[in-house]
Amino acid sequence: MERRSSSNDAAHAHTEQTLRSLMLAGLDGDAAAYRRFLQQLGTRLRSFYRRRLSGWPDDVEDLVQETLLAIHNQRHTYHRDQPVTAWVYAIARYKTIDLLRARRGREALHDPLDDNEDTLFDTSDSDAAEARRDLDQLLATLPERQRLPIEGVKLEGRSVADVARETGMSESAVKIGIHRGLKALAARIAAMPKPGPKVST
Repeated sequence: MERRSSSNDAAHAHTEQTLRSLMLAGLDGDAAAYRRFLQQLGTRLRSFYRRRLSGWPDDVEDLVQETLLAIHNQRHTYHRDQPVTAWVYAIARYKTIDLLRARRGREALHDPLDDNEDTLFDTSDSDAAEARRDLDQLLATLPERQRLPIEGVKLEGRSVADVARETGMSESAVKIGIHRGLKALAARIAAMPKPGPKVST
């Protein structure tokens, strides 16, 4: 047991070192490193969600893309001396609980968040506004059949049925629009050049 624990610790340390170095390089303007960070993270998130959401396999890929989008939009909340795996895990837990709340109600929330994880999402009004502008610009690149379902269901929290009625789309088309739109957004994020670090004045 001790040997297995040591092996797991070493594997985790290697993962942390790899992802953190890619994240920091991305924040410093290395677009290729940032793409590799998102790609490697996507693989690990997919495995994470498959283990925890075995009852809803169709939701896994959408949740992966949503989480990658959230990580991109909240990258300004990452502190360089913070373990990147803990930061990502907190975001992934929020996304998991959001889905469970939508699917099964409050009784499913048996894994509450602690105060430390809440602080990961503290942000200034200006940072939040900047992230929202980034998201709006990305959404504007999508066709309407993808943008409207994402805005209605994912951003405004409305039901698929409500968005289908409002847009005149079928519920199936709304779901497909969300899936394809999130995938397209993730691809656009991965292809975006990373800006250099902000300079304090």
